[in-house]
Amino acid sequence: MKILLLGKNGQVGWELQRALAPLGELIALDRHNGGDLADSAALLASVRAVKPQVIVNAAAYTAVDKAESDAAGAQQINAAAPAALAAEAKALGALLIHYSTDYVFDGSGDQPRSEDAATGPLSVYGASKLAGEQLITASGCQHLILRTSWVYAARGGNFAKTMLRLAAEREQLKVISDQIGAPTGAELVADLSAHMLMATLQNPALGGIYHAAASGTTSWHAYARTVIEFARARGVPVRVAADQVLAIPTSAYPTPAQRPLNSRLSTDKLHSRFGLTLPHWQQGVERMLNEIL
Repeated sequence: MKILLLGKNGQVGWELQRALAPLGELIALDRHNGGDLADSAALLASVRAVKPQVIVNAAAYTAVDKAESDAAGAQQINAAAPAALAAEAKALGALLIHYSTDYVFDGSGDQPRSEDAATGPLSVYGASKLAGEQLITASGCQHLILRTSWVYAARGGNFAKTMLRLAAEREQLKVISDQIGAPTGAELVADLSAHMLMATLQNPALGGIYHAAASGTTSWHAYARTVIEFARARGVPVRVAADQVLAIPTSAYPTPAQRPLNSRLSTDKLHSRFGLTLPHWQQGVERMLNEIL
């Protein structure tokens, strides 16, 4: 089986290289060697040259704030290119795996969203990701779309590393407390993808949209405190005192793109259809911290 992976050097793409390698012949591309979603013609040429049985698209336009002034760029990479991949997957009879986000929702309320809940993106980024979902679904290709949230990895930059750096430099931090979600490790998303890929090849009826996020919920403020307390317990130099990690509302930290306040995603469908258990977010974060500290 040939598997074509796009976006190999992103957080999820890097972990997918590990998770997918045992499943078949893995051809992993980035935007420098034929996997540039901004260039649909070159992208499709790569797909046609490989003729994969599975296409895994881990590439995306993820600069949420920049997208507000670059709607065309976000639309091309997050919607037009996935639509072209879906059409090619349909022609090849290939399975397309694609990643989306909680940003397709409006973030209202305090309950977890199910896969069939009404969408309502608040940002250009969210709208472009929703358009990508809709175009893939409309193509009629065999697909899995995994919506996830608050993704992090030990490799590269992440929220925890930023908090640790600032906590070593400052005596006070102000962190948003009214956005609620589940920090989700890139390695968890990759491992779920590998399991779901194999199951769906055996049973195509499993295709569709799924929420794939760690269990439990937290705020960015509570997440920051967890990270700092974990580091302090392991003797990492931290200047900021526990009571000086201050909670602030989203309104106190304006950004070009509006973020959803409620990023809770129900994973009941994933659990019931694939029999997979989603570990608690803190378990994954502590594992990541053990790697980087």
